[in-house]
Amino acid sequence: MSAQILDGKSLASKVLSEITSLISTKKLNLALATVLVGNDLASSSYVAGKHKDCAKVGIKSIKVELPENISADTLHAELKKLNSDLNCTGYLVQLPLPSSLKTSEILGAINPNKDVDGLTPENLGLLAMGNPRVIPCTARAILFLLNQYRIEIAGKKILIIGRGLTVGRPLSILLSSKGNDAIVTLAHSATNNLPDLIAQSEIVISAIGKPNFIKSAWIKSAATVIDVGITSTNQGLTGDCDSEVVNKSKFYAPVPGGVGPLTRAMLLQNLLDLHDQK
Repeated sequence: MSAQILDGKSLASKVLSEITSLISTKKLNLALATVLVGNDLASSSYVAGKHKDCAKVGIKSIKVELPENISADTLHAELKKLNSDLNCTGYLVQLPLPSSLKTSEILGAINPNKDVDGLTPENLGLLAMGNPRVIPCTARAILFLLNQYRIEIAGKKILIIGRGLTVGRPLSILLSSKGNDAIVTLAHSATNNLPDLIAQSEIVISAIGKPNFIKSAWIKSAATVIDVGITSTNQGLTGDCDSEVVNKSKFYAPVPGGVGPLTRAMLLQNLLDLHDQK
């Protein structure tokens, strides 16, 4: 029997519809800025999608496109402008950045009150303390998806595969926080017994970007599997899980159509939340 598909696309449409109605009713004047460094095709596509969402819901958007060889000082100057721009409600720096730039320093230069990604040191610290200003978009999307499908997480063994800044680390904090109360294991490249950990887990969330890496044989029967990893292949966008995982799990969030659309919707929800906090 195939798993029930966790349809992030339809949920994202509902969230965007609610945001559209709210902006129209309250006559909100919001603007999202994106900072894109370099010409990476995937990053350019992601940014274009965010601007498309803004146009749908009535949010103004600002594009800042910078060359790949930009110096850290020049980039900092651009961020300083956005930090003080009264017409910019919030903004993000599209990751990954070129290797010549230190990601932690660039994220640290973002005004935390305009940090729609929730990745500044201050905002990650607030998340860790259980008092988040905003929640990183993908982590928020995953929790929203689980809640909407009434998948219980309190006391459940959840395995997160991937310790990246945008998904794994903040998600592990969020799911184990008071009120969510999951039993979280964070696996990574140095984890030796990954198949065994997967077999013991009631919920598996993979965010490593390795096509078909997670095998259906590893999945516990009736487990929930959320595929977050995205890789562009000759067959199109491919997730971390092999094609048979959908037949082994009880609930399954696929790539594409699962977490991705909701992540973009949560970005705009974060923008609204930052506006409301002013």
